Amino acid sequence: MNQQTDEKLQKILARAGYGSRRAVEALIAQGKVKLNGRVAQLGDRATETDRIQVNNQPVKSSRLVKQPTQVILYNKPEGRLCTRSDEKGRETIFTQLPRIHNGRWISIGRLDLNTSGLLILTNNGELANRLAHPSFEVEREYLVRIFGEVEDSVVNQLKKGIVLEDGPAKFEQISRFKTDEESMNNWFRVTIKEGRNREVRRMWESQGVQVSRLQRVRYGEFRLPRNLRKGKTQALTWKQINQLLKSVDLPEEARPDMRQTNNVDKKRFVKNSRSGQRALSGKKRTIHDLSKF
Repeated sequence: MNQQTDEKLQKILARAGYGSRRAVEALIAQGKVKLNGRVAQLGDRATETDRIQVNNQPVKSSRLVKQPTQVILYNKPEGRLCTRSDEKGRETIFTQLPRIHNGRWISIGRLDLNTSGLLILTNNGELANRLAHPSFEVEREYLVRIFGEVEDSVVNQLKKGIVLEDGPAKFEQISRFKTDEESMNNWFRVTIKEGRNREVRRMWESQGVQVSRLQRVRYGEFRLPRNLRKGKTQALTWKQINQLLKSVDLPEEARPDMRQTNNVDKKRFVKNSRSGQRALSGKKRTIHDLSKF
């Protein structure tokens, strides 16, 4: 972006890491963004030379310059929130993420406090917005542990579709795991194409069924790597990032120069990028011992 080229303000701030485009639009609508000293309006356009403030804090010009897209996979443990801070002082996922300069990590969708598994985070707000938007119908796959018996009629109803308080919902796919006959639990693998708040739990609960464990194992083309421990991250390679950009109709990016970039700790980025190649869903994840989840 140069002085002669302007862009929508929400796009600039999303790219700078202030949230998805929709989240930034909400900030503008609430009067929390200023452009050259005045309260910004939706539809305003700006360049990197303009003075922009968010919550009365100036946005550094270095954050307005487009940075190479970075994406990490994170294995979220239970008991951590997907918010940047919590008034009750509870732990959040952002305390465990690698350091990033001239931007910040944006979570693509969320997992509730008691749900574990795969989260994808990026510094590219437009990418985050598109991957989470219902129009792109990105699949989310979960492992679900249910306490007690589950009748086939319940399974069929959830696949056919139900109506929740915020609209219709259904599982695109649902399959049952074979378990020990003496076990009080039943395991299922389910797939949805939306990411509404606690949607998977609420669907089961609408049928009078209790979810005792929930883990996301896939988001779109990417599966939770088998060797990624809880609370740890893994960077995607440049090729994988371009695959992700292409999947939501965003332009691919040139290979970043590792000698010049300082956006993520270099050693960690190189190490994780090599292992990140195993995250693609081409190698299906096999669950050998469900008791570990």
